[in-house]
Amino acid sequence: MCSAFPASPAAGDARRLEALRAAGLLDAPEAPSLTRLAGLAATLLDVPAALVALAAAEEQVVLGAAGPAARPGTRRAPLRDSLCGRVVARGAPLVVPDVRDDARTGGRWRGDPALPGLEAGSCAGFPVRAPDGEVLGALGVIGAGPRRWPAAQLDTAGDIAAMAEAEIASRLAGGEALLAERRLRTALDRARDAFVVEDTEDAEDAEDAEVAATNGAAEDELERERTFLAALLDSLEAGVVACDADGRVALFNRALRAVLRASEQPVDVREWAGTCHLTAPDGRTPLRPEEAPLARAFAGERVEGAQVVVSTPGLPPRRFLVNGRPIDASDGSRLGAVAVMHDITGRHRTEVLRDVQRAVAEALADASSGEEAAGCVVAAVARGLGWACGEYWHVDGDAIVRTASWAAPGRDLSEFTGGERVAFRSGVGLPGLVRATGREVWVRDLPSDPLGFTRREAAARAGLHAAVGLPVGSGREPLGVLAFFAETVEEPDGELVALLDGVRAHLGHHLERRRAEELALALEAGRRRFDRIIGQLNDYVWTFEIDPDGTFRPVYTSPDASGIFGVQPPEDVDVLELALTRIHPEDRAAVHAYLGGLASGEPREVVCRVLGLDDVTRWLWLRARPRREDGRLFVDGISSDVTEHYLLEEERERLLEEEQRRVERLEDLDRMKDELVAVVSHELRSPIGAIRGYTEMLLDDPGLAGERRSFAEVIDRRSEHLQRLVDDLLDLARFDAGRVGVDLRPVSLSGLVRDAVGDQRPAAAVKRLTVTADVPGRLPVRADPVRLRQVLDNLLSNAVRYTPVGGSVAVTARCEGAEAVVAVADTGIGVPAEEYPRLFDRFFRASTAVESGITGTGLGLAVTKAVVEAHGGTVTAAPRQGGGTVFTVRLPTAGPAPES
Repeated sequence: MCSAFPASPAAGDARRLEALRAAGLLDAPEAPSLTRLAGLAATLLDVPAALVALAAAEEQVVLGAAGPAARPGTRRAPLRDSLCGRVVARGAPLVVPDVRDDARTGGRWRGDPALPGLEAGSCAGFPVRAPDGEVLGALGVIGAGPRRWPAAQLDTAGDIAAMAEAEIASRLAGGEALLAERRLRTALDRARDAFVVEDTEDAEDAEDAEVAATNGAAEDELERERTFLAALLDSLEAGVVACDADGRVALFNRALRAVLRASEQPVDVREWAGTCHLTAPDGRTPLRPEEAPLARAFAGERVEGAQVVVSTPGLPPRRFLVNGRPIDASDGSRLGAVAVMHDITGRHRTEVLRDVQRAVAEALADASSGEEAAGCVVAAVARGLGWACGEYWHVDGDAIVRTASWAAPGRDLSEFTGGERVAFRSGVGLPGLVRATGREVWVRDLPSDPLGFTRREAAARAGLHAAVGLPVGSGREPLGVLAFFAETVEEPDGELVALLDGVRAHLGHHLERRRAEELALALEAGRRRFDRIIGQLNDYVWTFEIDPDGTFRPVYTSPDASGIFGVQPPEDVDVLELALTRIHPEDRAAVHAYLGGLASGEPREVVCRVLGLDDVTRWLWLRARPRREDGRLFVDGISSDVTEHYLLEEERERLLEEEQRRVERLEDLDRMKDELVAVVSHELRSPIGAIRGYTEMLLDDPGLAGERRSFAEVIDRRSEHLQRLVDDLLDLARFDAGRVGVDLRPVSLSGLVRDAVGDQRPAAAVKRLTVTADVPGRLPVRADPVRLRQVLDNLLSNAVRYTPVGGSVAVTARCEGAEAVVAVADTGIGVPAEEYPRLFDRFFRASTAVESGITGTGLGLAVTKAVVEAHGGTVTAAPRQGGGTVFTVRLPTAGPAPES
């Protein structure tokens, strides 16, 4: 750090000190505005103290100090060993992270004399310059301990130092105007003495001609004074205007003539304001004649620090700080008035821009969200620049959406800008064009702009003219767009664009930081939610990075590993290494092959056994998929405990084996049953045949009568029923064994149907049933006539048996393509719908038949189905509309297909 500031002012400092004294900066108390700036610096940089100080001869003058360690009322302090003195001596910013370990301090600097009691650990100072670039003092911030100063904080401190420069510059402008006025008054006093001399000499000339020589000398002296006065006035940087005793404005110096373009002809002081286009400080309201500073001075008022704006046509507006004085003779008569006009346009502009920057900094510091920050920045900039309205447009995918707007108080611009959300495509409208190009766009007059923006007509109705749009964000793709609109036509202003460029960059950094913070918070919240979800799973989820040397490094692992180890391992244990040490010996080769495949970038899976920390062996199913990101290899995987699955699989295999044994046993039993039925049926045929033979002989005896004949008839019926039962059982056994074939030959199905119907008519007549047959004259098929007649007899006998008295049975036969179809429909007792699928099972009888007490074996339909299927056909049963049942037999007319 530099040595102490010199003990006395250097050459050239005298003028600076004179200007500072004239502005009252070295003698006045602390400036509230500068104290607020110091407070803003202390708050934003989070330091115990910040100050704004000027460098006098051997002391620093504190204009503003704030912070927990700042003492109120500390006005002056030694310049030697001060932060202000070091910054002034360097003429450049000074940033020290640790004063005890910095070569510039030698480790000896412990604090600033203006802040007694605060031991400095770090510091940062920024020069505060005059408009001509000369360093006047510094903005300093001092930390209690060592710290690394973030670049964003240093940028903020630099902006606050610039704000202090603008404040001090405005005060210096007044001081310089006072100095110019003093010099001018001295010159005018000399001129006034010359005027008095002229008047006196004229009187004496009238009285005494002897003074002619003296009069000539006075005229020469007067001319010299006038020449001196004109040269003096033209040498002044400040503008000077004066009027005579008659109130005629007749004196402009060169500085003011260039701005006012005033006529050389005398103008009445009451016309001066209108002739020179003077307006109030707002730059819009014309001054009334009596409000002009020169008119006020001519009226006897001492004007101090009045601001006026000169809006000369064809020239940019200029702002002046005006001091005016009346010029009176010693006898009190009014000789005229003079006004000194100091051009503060640049300084005022700088002050406005610094105020805007300060407002932006405060808005960003107070904003709680990115959208709120954008809205506050729009309002701060538009209000500070005096523009009519401003908007912020946020980039949302392919569109750009207005999320914030501001309009000047008292202006109804709801048709043009408002609170509703408006969206444009990229390239559409001013914000869309800025978004598409990534550059600022300045439109001097919207109604006449050749680009024809979407809202041009609305802007014209709202009275808006100039517009400027700037991209927000530091990347290639803007985050948003700032747009501002003025009520006047404005030419492109490079200085304003530079300011707005700084504002949009500041906002962009803030939004990016906010976005990063929000993304970080969202990412952290998402990770917590993800961990909670993963924590509910029994699976173990993991991500590893595989280095080029094949090393697996964990990136993410489930918070709970007890699902694969039985208990949670210690936090400092590498789960992968722990698992590898506990792999079952028989599975280690498969696991190493699995890891090798992942290292080569191939998806893999493996099932292995792992001995848990609870000494329980578990089956684990490991599957993973590699992926590459920026040249790095990552693997995402899941490990699942499938022990229960394997136990269930083992149990399933055991049950399957047991079930297989039972099925084989049942098949053996079923085969034995069929064999038994076949044997029993075969053995029963002979006794039953003998019984029927003897019964028929008895019935043929005419002498058998009465009760004995009745007994013989019962024997005959029962033996017949038993014969049919045995025949059915033998048929089914033969069909199951595949030992019964069908003797296929050309047969007339129509004839078989008519014969079967005829045989059933006597039984139907007993029950008064109506039996109808609708068959074609000829319906040839290839079939076994005996077996086919057996099918028809079974179906017709069932229809007659299960149809109540007075019902009907209808038989139809027809040809459908390559099939012959026979349908037997009855109005009988029917079958419950849920029982139809079992109707052709052996020994099954419908519940309606059982409940009706109708006898039967349950074998007839089973035999019917077997015979029909042996012919290559099908038989089905379905409810008949109106009640009863319909049996449908379908037979191929060409007979069954030959077996291959």
